Amino acid sequence: MNKLQLQGIGMTSQRTRGRLVERLKEQGITGQQVLDVMGNTPRHIFIDEALSHRAYEDTALPIGFNQTISQPYIVARMTEILLAGGPLERVLEVGTGSGYQTTILAQLVDKVFSVERIKPLQEKARQRFSLLKIHNVSLRHSDGGMGWADRGPFDGIMVTAAPEQVPPELLAQMSVGGRLVIPVGGTQNQQLKLVIRVTETEYETTVLEGVKFVPLLSGTIR
Repeated sequence: MNKLQLQGIGMTSQRTRGRLVERLKEQGITGQQVLDVMGNTPRHIFIDEALSHRAYEDTALPIGFNQTISQPYIVARMTEILLAGGPLERVLEVGTGSGYQTTILAQLVDKVFSVERIKPLQEKARQRFSLLKIHNVSLRHSDGGMGWADRGPFDGIMVTAAPEQVPPELLAQMSVGGRLVIPVGGTQNQQLKLVIRVTETEYETTVLEGVKFVPLLSGTIR
């Protein structure tokens, strides 16, 4: 992919990205850093070329293996919530997927540790990080619900697929003061939640809004 393709033309141009940022502002995204990163990140390289003309629509799109690249609003919203407590050093992402959310996070925090259960998706994401010269992301092919215990504790955790309940393994990997942003619930009734680890034993949970994510599944695919 050459520089022109990265920058985008026509439906993938900087002007089109600018319109996306305006829509995000209208939907209540206020963090300027988040808006800047959303506007400067080439979302079209994270999806199949056949869908690239839809890259800057505010909608989720398929990326194969029954997975999706999240709607830009949700990416911005979850990022803004995660960062609302102040700068983050070590962030765990559960569900690398296309690598788009990972790339947004990598530009805003010191280090991202991202877990993906589907190996071909992880490999594509790795190529995109290389192309974009993103060097502060570590990848692991494993069951995301278990997190990445030996790289914890994390001061931020973001989950991009919905378990039925918050996995206790992820709670255990949060640092005190750490923030977890996670969609929770079955296929019909999911809620985006913010969990803050207040002390070693206490957690504070806030329900934010209704969402729709693919389910968080166990096991791995090679």
